[in-house]
Amino acid sequence: MKMSVKEFAVLCGVSARTLRYYDEIGLLKPAAVDKYSGYRFYDGNSLVRMQEILFYRELDFSLKSISDILSSPDYDRRKAMEEQKRLLTLKKQRLERLIEALETAETSEQGGIIMNFEAFDNSAYEAALREYAAEAKDKWGKTEAYSEYEKKSRNYSGDKQSEIISAMDGIIAEFANCLKKGETPDSKTALDLVKRWQDFITENYYKCTDEILSGLGKMYTADERFRKNIDRHGDGTADFMSRAIAAYC
Repeated sequence: MKMSVKEFAVLCGVSARTLRYYDEIGLLKPAAVDKYSGYRFYDGNSLVRMQEILFYRELDFSLKSISDILSSPDYDRRKAMEEQKRLLTLKKQRLERLIEALETAETSEQGGIIMNFEAFDNSAYEAALREYAAEAKDKWGKTEAYSEYEKKSRNYSGDKQSEIISAMDGIIAEFANCLKKGETPDSKTALDLVKRWQDFITENYYKCTDEILSGLGKMYTADERFRKNIDRHGDGTADFMSRAIAAYC
């Protein structure tokens, strides 16, 4: 299979200008270039590569991130497809939830939209935090970080604890808003949020080193309870936080 720039662009739904740019930055090189005319040609492998690029673009990855992923020596195409499917499913669920919320919304006498306020219920998140705290004590209760956590939190009043949880929820909401606006996990906005998150944990719980922060980021997607509660702010928020933390660390 050998395709000209025009044929390949039409087949993939992109412009010839986009292909030229991808060639310039090394993201998608032509399969062959005629040494006499300079004409570029693409093949079946080019189609596979473009498919991967388009999927990652749909998931709001930056071109640099896509290039780094596809160029990684341990890149596994099959695993990548599974991850893309999972992320796209989360994105689909979020859109379906937004559509359902609008369809079921009631119009107030003032003409505003009244939606189901159950989405603002924070009890599940607080319960998950308490549950994790108990598990954490079993796993790392003898560490210096946990000792610091116990020392700091021992005298926290109920109001202080609620204030901290509310502030944590606020930062998570900013991550969700960052995702909603189309920011990528490695954008300056996202990385600044990660720094705020790290500093917040250090101030209120224990010294959150990059190593600890990296572990937390993985936990936000590996532990279904945390994923579920973080994703209350919008499907994909937990994954976005996790990837932003990975990029920061």
